[in-house]
Amino acid sequence: MKALNADLHCHSTVSDGLLSPSDLVQRAKDNGVELLALTDHDELGGLAEARSTAEEIGLRFVDGVEISISWGDDQTVHIVGLGIDSANAALVGGLEKVRSGRDARAGRMAAELDKVGIHGAYEGALRHVGNPALISRSHFARYIAEQGHAKDVKSVFDHWLAKGKPGYVEHSWATLDDALNWINGAGGIAVVAHPGRYRLSKAERHQLFATFKELGGRGIEVLSGSNKDEEVREYSRIAREFGFLASRASDFHGPGESWIDLGKLPDLPEDLIPVWSQLIF
Repeated sequence: MKALNADLHCHSTVSDGLLSPSDLVQRAKDNGVELLALTDHDELGGLAEARSTAEEIGLRFVDGVEISISWGDDQTVHIVGLGIDSANAALVGGLEKVRSGRDARAGRMAAELDKVGIHGAYEGALRHVGNPALISRSHFARYIAEQGHAKDVKSVFDHWLAKGKPGYVEHSWATLDDALNWINGAGGIAVVAHPGRYRLSKAERHQLFATFKELGGRGIEVLSGSNKDEEVREYSRIAREFGFLASRASDFHGPGESWIDLGKLPDLPEDLIPVWSQLIF
């Protein structure tokens, strides 16, 4: 039986993607995606446009979001919510609180970058932002690459914006408890996004998954654009150990910037239960 070509994590210009919600949906359809979720960072504003386009072109679609949380010792972790009610008052209000701190953080990032010779970063980042309330490291990365301080957007993070680098600024996001309450309360399924990207020890990672499950989390991105082959094997094992649903997710931001294009990931291991088996679409 042919596996469903599902892609359940991507971004539009409403957060830090390069394509509008409509263009993103059309690209997914052109790439053979059969089920798509738009999961903009801490924002639901692109869902109506994306869903409308999906209905027009015959692509199955689920509402999603990616929520930033603070975990442990200044670690930012992302939790994807799939199949959410985008009108849920607690979710809408919670995300508004999360977004409110982004501009202040951006000002601090620009000040730190200015000290090391990258000037005008705040204004430069704003040129790449669709919604100023959602200014993020990706927007700074585009400006820094544009100015020739790094060869491409991907390498900007390693040299300038990752923890311990000149442009990194600590920030307090939502708690894991908050994110899961909002997602579960909105009828969604909570999924740990791109688990291979977090700088956690094996014990810390296990604690994250255990707490996530205890609080009502249900899934993990076994296949992510940034997961290496050995990580796919490891997170398949984790899914089996914790009984997590498995997600397939490119984390696509735009042509030339992402690890992989929409819909181009391999199939999930056959023994795992796909998260879309529990979604209504």
